[in-house]
Amino acid sequence: MSPLHLSFYSAFTLSCLGLAFHRTHLVSALLCLESMMLSLFVALSMWPIEYQTPSPSLTPILMLAFSACEAGAGLALLVASTRTHGSDHLHNLNLLQC
Repeated sequence: MSPLHLSFYSAFTLSCLGLAFHRTHLVSALLCLESMMLSLFVALSMWPIEYQTPSPSLTPILMLAFSACEAGAGLALLVASTRTHGSDHLHNLNLLQC
């Protein structure tokens, strides 16, 4: 395994572990999701360069667009939950009580 692959895999794994274990604030969950998307974007961008394919792929641009949409929706949810509940703690959010 090359050091490039190891860095992408470790960044994605650390982001998943951060999302799994540090779920107290919505901001930290959103940051972990964004770091997962960033590591996927960089890995997909480096893939054609590593395998020396001449045509650039559209997949990294689509991933970046979906990541921007996800970030916008996450920040909108953050603002809405902070306004209604007073904080961004995830234990205050209950799906059974709307």
